[in-house]
Amino acid sequence: MAALPIKFTELLQLTSVGVEPASIGFNTCTLESDSFICVREKKNEAASPEVVIIDLKQNNNVTRRPIKADSAIMHWTRQIIALKAQSRTLQIFDLEQKAKLKSATMNEDVVFWKWFNETTLGLVTDTSVYHWDVFDANQAQPVEVFKRHENLQGSQIINYRVSADGKWMVVIGISQQQGRVVGAMQLYSKDRGISQALEGHAAAFGTLRLEGAPADTKVFAFAVRTATGAKLHVVEVDHQASNPAFPKKAVDVYFPAEAVNDFPVAMQVSEKYSIIYLVTKYGFIHLYDLETGTCIFMNRISSETIFITAADSQSEGLVGVNRKGQVLSVSVDEATVIPYLLQNPANSGLAVKLASRAGLPGADNLYAQQFDQLISAGNYAEAAKIAANSPRGFLRTPQTIERFKNIPAQPGQLSIILQYFGSLLDKGDLNKHETLELVKPVLAQNRKHLIEKWMKESKLDCSEELGDLVRPHDLALALSIYLRANIPQKVVAAFAELGQFDKIVPYSSQVGYQPDYIVLLQHIVRVNPEKGTEFATQLANNEGGSLVDVERVVDIFQSQNMVQAATAFLLDALKDNKPEQGHLQTRLLEMNLINAPQVADAILGNEMFSHYDKARIAQLCEQAGLSQRALEHYEDPAAIKRVIVNIVATPTFNQDWLTNFFGRFSVEQSLDCLDAMMKSNIRQNLQAVVHIATKYSDLLGATKLIDLFEKYKTAEGLFYYLGSIVNVSEDPDVNFKYIEAATKMQQFNEVERICRDSNHYNPEKVKNFLKEARLTEQLPLIIVCDRFNFIHDLVLYLYQNQHFKSIEVYVQRVNPARTPAVIGGLLDVDCDESIIKNLLQTVNPTSIPIDELVQEVETRNRLKILLPFLEATLASGNEQQAVYNALAKIYIDSNNNPEKFLKENNQYDTLVVGKYCEKRDPNLAFIAYSKGQNDLELVNITNENSMFKAQARYLLERADEELWNFVLSGNNNHRRSLVDQVISTAVPESKEPEKVSVAVASFLKNDLPVELIELLEKIVLEPSPFSDNGSLQNLLIFTATKADKSKVMDYIHQLNEYTTTEVADICIEVGLYEEAFEVYKKIDDHPKAVNVLVEHIVSIDRAQEYGERVEIPEVWSRVAKAQLDGLRISDAVESYIRAQDPSNYKEVIEYAVPAGKDEDLIKYLKMARKTLREPEIDTALAFAYSRTDQLSELEDFLKGTNVADIEESGDKAYAEGY
Repeated sequence: MAALPIKFTELLQLTSVGVEPASIGFNTCTLESDSFICVREKKNEAASPEVVIIDLKQNNNVTRRPIKADSAIMHWTRQIIALKAQSRTLQIFDLEQKAKLKSATMNEDVVFWKWFNETTLGLVTDTSVYHWDVFDANQAQPVEVFKRHENLQGSQIINYRVSADGKWMVVIGISQQQGRVVGAMQLYSKDRGISQALEGHAAAFGTLRLEGAPADTKVFAFAVRTATGAKLHVVEVDHQASNPAFPKKAVDVYFPAEAVNDFPVAMQVSEKYSIIYLVTKYGFIHLYDLETGTCIFMNRISSETIFITAADSQSEGLVGVNRKGQVLSVSVDEATVIPYLLQNPANSGLAVKLASRAGLPGADNLYAQQFDQLISAGNYAEAAKIAANSPRGFLRTPQTIERFKNIPAQPGQLSIILQYFGSLLDKGDLNKHETLELVKPVLAQNRKHLIEKWMKESKLDCSEELGDLVRPHDLALALSIYLRANIPQKVVAAFAELGQFDKIVPYSSQVGYQPDYIVLLQHIVRVNPEKGTEFATQLANNEGGSLVDVERVVDIFQSQNMVQAATAFLLDALKDNKPEQGHLQTRLLEMNLINAPQVADAILGNEMFSHYDKARIAQLCEQAGLSQRALEHYEDPAAIKRVIVNIVATPTFNQDWLTNFFGRFSVEQSLDCLDAMMKSNIRQNLQAVVHIATKYSDLLGATKLIDLFEKYKTAEGLFYYLGSIVNVSEDPDVNFKYIEAATKMQQFNEVERICRDSNHYNPEKVKNFLKEARLTEQLPLIIVCDRFNFIHDLVLYLYQNQHFKSIEVYVQRVNPARTPAVIGGLLDVDCDESIIKNLLQTVNPTSIPIDELVQEVETRNRLKILLPFLEATLASGNEQQAVYNALAKIYIDSNNNPEKFLKENNQYDTLVVGKYCEKRDPNLAFIAYSKGQNDLELVNITNENSMFKAQARYLLERADEELWNFVLSGNNNHRRSLVDQVISTAVPESKEPEKVSVAVASFLKNDLPVELIELLEKIVLEPSPFSDNGSLQNLLIFTATKADKSKVMDYIHQLNEYTTTEVADICIEVGLYEEAFEVYKKIDDHPKAVNVLVEHIVSIDRAQEYGERVEIPEVWSRVAKAQLDGLRISDAVESYIRAQDPSNYKEVIEYAVPAGKDEDLIKYLKMARKTLREPEIDTALAFAYSRTDQLSELEDFLKGTNVADIEESGDKAYAEGY
């Protein structure tokens, strides 16, 4: 019996690498390819969850990672893991790079997912199917592809497959129904956007090449076990019109009778063999031919359920895992499958096709017999097909080709040899001999496009011989062949011939070929000079270092007189500016300075090189007329000076460059070169010298540069040089020299500007220069004199030189404010008054400081000259105070009714005019000061002129407290004189009490009691508006109590409006008791009057007399108390009785009883009992009766109503022996 047609191997036992048996199952173990197995494991409740990764390609290396997830699936070939947590959170990690690639959160649970190609995950949820390209940065979230069909409702999703071109998808699920497992599938077409519901348990997509078809046919295979039987279906999808139709296949799937509940669980299609591998739940494997559906083999390979499978990486078979943890590999055994099929004659055709398709041994003899039989029968076309499809191409020999070549072609038909080649091309590619034999007739027929087509399809075996064969017909096509055949020398030659020079170096470097580049370059330069330059540059710039000697390349270019090409090459080759390339840099510059100076100039201007021979290049630059470059390279001062004196005349002269070039020189060398330039050609070089002098003025020194220009007597040079620095220079000499040069250049506007704006010239020196210069325009001189106050000199100069118009210009346009000084100057030179008056008439009065004008004229005692001007000024509406001041002074000097003006005019400055009047007429000064309330000035003038009466009147009228304090101060030597006038004149004349009150208060504040008394007596005692003023009367008395007590009594008698209580209180305070008594007596305040007698004068007799005089109870009560205190008990009792006052009964009893004044006490107590009912009174009365033996009165008293304490009274009487 022949050996089995499959190879069956156990790759691994998962439990042997530490995987827990409980973790081996569909929900915890995943197999996406034959590279990795991924197991989610948790050994026990206390243990942390782990993910175990077994690398099947690396000796079953095991990696454990502490990861908690619902699902974990590995990428097909890379260390990338996809994790699902909580059914919705998805994360992708690169385990090698230790980086998260992507993450997403779904809106619904993911019930199944898997990798369906190298980049993309398929995700199945309860409602939809999503695709997620893990490596597409633009696809952050999974993208919905289609909705799930309702036929999958309630099914457990066990697989998801996508065709290789991504146009077809199928979702597979299973469910338990009526005691069996039912399969449900949703087939979806992406192009059509529609789904088809199918019943099935396992499915896969595949492709196969039908005989004679120009393209592969795409098929969909699925297996199903229904209640009535099991079938395998193979149907074509996306049929192409150029292909023959593929008839649908539906074949029975055999299940043993005992395997009632068995059903297909997995399907893989081998692309290599076009065989379907079908695995069932009970561990059976079925092999079917994809094209015919013929069952090749069926057997059981596992006693346990194989719950997951994956195609192997070579697409030869499959890998699967069963419940026991066996990792199994199944594939076709290439050595036995054909003999196995040939056991059954019915399968001989299948055996031949399979052997041809997969190049398997075992059917060679059968093929050889068929081939010979067809040749003998003259069926050459079929013979050609047999030879073309022979397994492993064992019939594709030169002998077969020769046999077909010798068969003559039938008229109107394609030759047998070409038919043979056609069959070969349909099957695949040709070998070397076949390629050469096919190309020869094709080239002979000039059908190069076929060769190009076959090459694009990689049908031909490219070799040197093929390239040589094609080269005469198409060099580009031959190049393509040489490239594929890897014939470097011929590839380089073809590149050169085609002008593709830029490809030579990269290609040679890539294949490690070293051409003779110099010879190649010589050839290219002769053929195509422009490309030769590019090629030479490419060789020199090779990344690994120059491939040619740069100097030899330059020799090649120069031998062809290709200076431009040599230049372009060297510019690129020398761009790194290396010291060892100095001689080449020199050579580059030399050839261009001799042949193309402008190019050399540009090269030097770019400052690319620094290692060439500077002296040699400097010399060549000078010879070529490149003066600027020559100067840059010369170091010899003499050579530099030789070139620099003539550089301005060169066509390419650049002033900025020359100016900057001077920055390299020392001060001495700079001045030497400037001197040489001036000496050589002052007209030509002057502007350049000025530019240089301007820039380096601070460094070279303005003095030395001025000396240089003056040496060559060039006012123009001085003007332009100094003009550039004068605005920033603070050197007085620079400013003066510029004024001088501008004057010589007749640039009077500049002279005027500097005179006006500069602050750094010597004004005296400039003034004298301008006077000596005798300019036609005097404005500069006017400006200087105006700015620096040389007005007198200016006026004298202009007047003496009769520049009257300039004087007018000055006061009218330049500075009208200087008019006073000008007028003063004109007066000093005895200018005619009419000229001065006319000049004043031409000036706007508002621009003239009238005060200064008046002062100038006043100091010269010529004020009257201003009267017309001032009156005209007033008439024009000018209300300046200074005008009025001046008019006031003139009216005073001319005695033109000055009092009226001073009193009535409110516009003049009283202080100024008053001061003016002080020495002339103090009375006028008093009027002015009084009007302006210039207090201190008024006090001074009245003091100095003994005008105390006027001062007193002013002070009273002014009513200013501070001013009163000032004049009443002890420091005022004239105080007495002033006080006398205040008292004798000012106060008596006043009709305003408020102002008099201010004066009185000031006297009081300044502690002048005597003077105050005089003042108050004047206004209070004598008839006046203030005679009845109570406050003043109070003040007079108060002041007298302190200053002159002898007058108080008289004031009390004479005055009637003072405040009596206040006056009395003050008198008591200062000990004037009699005066206080008189006050109370005067106002009939008898109680207070008697109180003064008792308490202060201490005269009880006078008090008694006063009581007898006024007969007032209150007075008698006070007298009685005083008498009682003085132990005059009888008198006191008498006085209390006269007052009818029993209130003090306790003291009376207390004093009278010890003194034995019982009779007096009885009288008093009887009086008291009239108004009071007190136990003490009645008790004392009873006791007094006892003591005086007035028993009948006692008896009557006791019989009557009383409140006496009889017991107490009796005890006291008994105690005293009564």
